[in-house]
Amino acid sequence: MGNSVSWTLAERVAGWVASGNPRTQQGSPASLRSVAESLRLEADLSEATVLAAALVEEATGLRPLTGPARSEVLDRPGWVKSNLRTFERLTAPVLDRVASRSRFMQGPLGDVAGAATGVELGVVLGWMSKRVLGQYDLLLAEDDADGDVVRYVGPNILAIEQRYGFPERQFRLWIALHELTHRAQFTAVDWLGPYFLGLVEEGLVALSPDGRQMLAALRRALDDARHGGNPVGEMGLMGMLVPPEQRELLGRIQALMSLLEGHGDVTMDRAGKDAVPEAAWFAECLRERRKSGGAPARLIQQLLGIDAKMRQYEQGENFVRAVEASGGSELLGVVWKGAEWLPTMEEIRDPGLWISRAGSEVARSSR
Repeated sequence: MGNSVSWTLAERVAGWVASGNPRTQQGSPASLRSVAESLRLEADLSEATVLAAALVEEATGLRPLTGPARSEVLDRPGWVKSNLRTFERLTAPVLDRVASRSRFMQGPLGDVAGAATGVELGVVLGWMSKRVLGQYDLLLAEDDADGDVVRYVGPNILAIEQRYGFPERQFRLWIALHELTHRAQFTAVDWLGPYFLGLVEEGLVALSPDGRQMLAALRRALDDARHGGNPVGEMGLMGMLVPPEQRELLGRIQALMSLLEGHGDVTMDRAGKDAVPEAAWFAECLRERRKSGGAPARLIQQLLGIDAKMRQYEQGENFVRAVEASGGSELLGVVWKGAEWLPTMEEIRDPGLWISRAGSEVARSSR
């Protein structure tokens, strides 16, 4: 049977897209501008990670149940490799099942299809590797023997600092604050990690399309385009491939990510109020950076649903601020009590709905 994805080819293509030079794909620190600069960056981010962990805990009350926060600085090919390894672990069983049911995927044609998929995946990951600054990812932690590491993409941080003239230590702390908020969410709320991983598993099962489902997805996309809509929609490729009966699952994933990212942005602003006085400048410049991509970049952003994610994260931030304005940190704390208290996407868009629902829990707990 042919390979459903050529993972080796995906890594090669991603390394080429990430660096523009196939000879720099080994993931070594040589892609940073100098050894001294690399060492200073690693030292600064290690210090910023520890400080950010303390500031986030003070601002949120979320106390991680794991050990001290740790950091790792990667170059772009190194980031690609770590994410590709996770992607292969998660999707290979699903893709193999699809391939085993498809006569097209068996034999030489399957090899050709696997190579094409590898190229496509490599292009996407290579493009993303040039945009990511920091990453705390529960899925990556599952792949590591020691886990629980905040990763930073060194060349991207250095490039942004040089482009805008940012004060380095402030900017590095600002990035760390957002990622350490995610670490606090997943390591201080004991049920959240398993719940998130469960959603991922459900999503992968839903993303097991046979040929008929893929044709149906293409027909829906063409129909949307004919009627002047966005054929990709708010959910990116996932939204196209998941059958309509599974859209409720995507809604739960969207709502959770909106909450976590919105909470991350609010916490980043609050925790860094005194330590990062240039935070508003940083945020404005990065918004400009997201909008400045050319047509290929905008296409990839649409396919991945990144434009929609930005809107969802803004909605998540509005939700967190509305909840805190209504009932302070006590009311917001209800979201960490259990999955049943997570907001739906409708409640994210209309916080009053969740505030009414959660208010009864606050009243009951205070008796």
